[in-house]
Amino acid sequence: MTRSRRKVIQTNEAPKVIGPYSQAIISGNIVYVSGQLPINPVTNEIAADIKEQTVQCLTNINEILHEEEMDLSHVVKTTVILSDMNDFDAFNAIYAEYFYEPYPARLTFGGQLLRGAKVQIAVEAIK
Repeated sequence: MTRSRRKVIQTNEAPKVIGPYSQAIISGNIVYVSGQLPINPVTNEIAADIKEQTVQCLTNINEILHEEEMDLSHVVKTTVILSDMNDFDAFNAIYAEYFYEPYPARLTFGGQLLRGAKVQIAVEAIK
């Protein structure tokens, strides 16, 4: 079986990985960014507020995409996990400030997150 060519994307401007995964992988012209928790890569802390956490997740994703000279405008799909679906409106208000029409496809669901985070976001982008 032949493996497709894949390239690891790594930056110190986003949180370091803590397991057997990559910050992102590029295969062909598709970039798959792993789910980003709202961890500040400098302080290793997570803000308490859902809005600040959403900003941090999207900032981390944008920094990873910058490694391939890309940004959030290249994103075609997002996957969002909220630890409390009651935070959806506050999350969505911030999310709407970062994405423009045509908006990426999105899957949003609730689930328990590491380190008590309120949000985690993964994306797929086209280079």
